[in-house]
Amino acid sequence: MRTTVTLDSDTEQMVRQRMAERRVSFKQALNDLVREGRRSADGLRRFSTATRSMGRAKVNLDKALRLAGELEDGDLASGLEAGP
Repeated sequence: MRTTVTLDSDTEQMVRQRMAERRVSFKQALNDLVREGRRSADGLRRFSTATRSMGRAKVNLDKALRLAGELEDGDLASGLEAGP
């Protein structure tokens, strides 16, 4: 496939360095670098974070969104009553 791409200067330098190291064409160096980048992306480990217990909830969180909405409505109403 033939296409036109615009490379940032640092990326171009990476390709040109590969060309010099391996004595290959620009096309071959670019293709090799893209393939290597994809392989390393495939080998990435899944990210996870450690969790900690925060203890028992002090409020019932089952209706947390409703409660947040009610609090927001109260703030809006207070703002409207106060005027501009």
